[in-house]
Amino acid sequence: MAFEAVTRRNLAVALGAALVLSVSSATVASASSATVASASSAAGQESRAANLASIPVYCTANNKAYAALAAKMVADIRAKIAARPYSTEGIEVTDDQTKMTCWYHSKYHFYAASAVKAIILAALLRKAQESHRGLTANEKYLATLMITQSDNSAASALWNELGIPFIQHFLNLAGMTHTQLAYAWGLSLLTADDEIKLLKLLAYSNTVLTTASRNYQLGLMASVISSQRWGVPYGAPASMVVHVKNGWLPYPGSQWEINSIGAFTRAGSKTVIGRTYLMAILTYNNPSMTYGIDTIQSIAAQIHHDWNTGVPVKPLPTVTPTPTPSPTLSLPPAAPTTSPSDPTSPAGDPGSSPASPAATPIDPTSPPVSPATAAGARHGLS
Repeated sequence: MAFEAVTRRNLAVALGAALVLSVSSATVASASSATVASASSAAGQESRAANLASIPVYCTANNKAYAALAAKMVADIRAKIAARPYSTEGIEVTDDQTKMTCWYHSKYHFYAASAVKAIILAALLRKAQESHRGLTANEKYLATLMITQSDNSAASALWNELGIPFIQHFLNLAGMTHTQLAYAWGLSLLTADDEIKLLKLLAYSNTVLTTASRNYQLGLMASVISSQRWGVPYGAPASMVVHVKNGWLPYPGSQWEINSIGAFTRAGSKTVIGRTYLMAILTYNNPSMTYGIDTIQSIAAQIHHDWNTGVPVKPLPTVTPTPTPSPTLSLPPAAPTTSPSDPTSPAGDPGSSPASPAATPIDPTSPPVSPATAAGARHGLS
């Protein structure tokens, strides 16, 4: 398993160099086979079902009133993981009402696919802040396509505009120390723990992103087209506003990386306090896209159920907060400079595939980011 983690990390870096040298897709496919060969066998993963108590799921509750719920969620999440023997998952979820956090392999690495687009937009907003300006009309156009339709050409344009050094600068500010960038943005490596850090930057006041920047990105994530609203939104109560970004990629070979991150918010009112909870569920080794989506949705639905059954809406004590609901944004008119790809293509996440031109946004002036050492290893850091 440790060898597999190193192979996945080094392959992402090697792929970026290969793209610079214009190595053929056949060579990349050959390099991918080593990772396939090192993947865990399905039989080994199926042993989880026979050793339910050994699955390292953890839940903490700062409020003693939810200690029993925390124990229940450990058992519930373990059962859902055991029922999906082919998927390898990284999970972290947190809720500001119950003061609970649950995690499972939250520092394992997973190829990002289009989930990295949430990082690209947050970095773009930070760059505009540092330049003391708003987004340009074209940046807004590209950002809207990138988030609401997962358009790969738009993501490549913004990735190249920012450059890897500035995106790394944003990651440093965000404390996302385990995220590793690759020249091919879809082959960047994410962890569930770092994705929760990103979602917290979007959901709560902080010094990295202004309120206007946070509301802008949450607004786009709340406006994702219906065909891409699968994953962690599954099972969310109607009372919560859903903000989501997903990623999907058949890589390496026929194995699918399926990732989903989301924030679930309810604005305060005259009678209740607002609530926010966050989910990041990353997976790989899925035999199909549908299998990976089902894995995420099974886990997410259980978490939504546990956090919304027997957890009463908290009444407002004295002060009425001023809600700042995320806007629902409409798609801007087409710009002549952009030719978006078809985001509904069944082939998965083509822009993050190394065989797709849209997946190779190279900034020749930006050196590759050095991978983290043992602190960023995929296994052993849950």
